[in-house]
Amino acid sequence: MREFTRARQETDQDELWVLEHLPVYTLGIRGKFSDAPSDASDIPIVQSDRGGLITYHGPGQLVIYTLIDIRRRRLGLKVLVDMLEQSVIDLLVTQDIQAQKKIDAPGVYVEGRKLASLGLRMINGRTYHGLSLNVDMDMAPFEHIHPCGFEGLEMTDLARLGWSEDVASIGRLLAREISSLLGYTQIMNREATWKSPT
Repeated sequence: MREFTRARQETDQDELWVLEHLPVYTLGIRGKFSDAPSDASDIPIVQSDRGGLITYHGPGQLVIYTLIDIRRRRLGLKVLVDMLEQSVIDLLVTQDIQAQKKIDAPGVYVEGRKLASLGLRMINGRTYHGLSLNVDMDMAPFEHIHPCGFEGLEMTDLARLGWSEDVASIGRLLAREISSLLGYTQIMNREATWKSPT
C-alpha cells in the first residue's frame, strides 16, 4: 500500500483492495506495545502506520484497503471516513440491520456493539489502509484487548446478526457500495492471491 501510494502518478486510477488477513494484532500510530495482550502470544503483533490504536484482524473478517486520491476527488479525510461508514450502513439496510455511527468513535455499531472499524493514513492527498467488517469470525482475540482503545467495547459480526454469507461475497457487495458513494462509473476487477511468508 505504501509503495503504491508513494509511487502513483496523477493519472493512476484509485483502487480498492478486498482481502482477509491471517490472525494479527495491529497497532495504529497512537498504539503502544503495552496495549497488546500478553496472554495471546500465538498471534503476532505488528506496528502499523494507520490511524488509531490496537485492533485485531483475522479469518472471517473483510478488509478493504482504500487507495484513493482524495485531493483529486476534492474530498476531505473526514468526508471519506463518513462515506466509508455510510457504505457499511447502506449495505446493512438491505438485510434489515439497523446500524449507527458514533461521532467520537469512528466505525459502525449495531445496538452498541462494534461491527466495522476504520483506520486510514494519508500521504500527499492520497489515502491507504481502510476499513474492516466482521463477517463470521472468532471473536475471542478481541477479548484480550481494548479494541480501538475502548475498554469494555463489545464486538459483533454479521453472522451473529443473522446474515450468513462468506467474506468474498460480502466484499463484492461492499466494494460496490463504496464505489457508488464515491461516484465511480467504471469498475475493473482483478484477482490476486498472496501467500503468507514463512
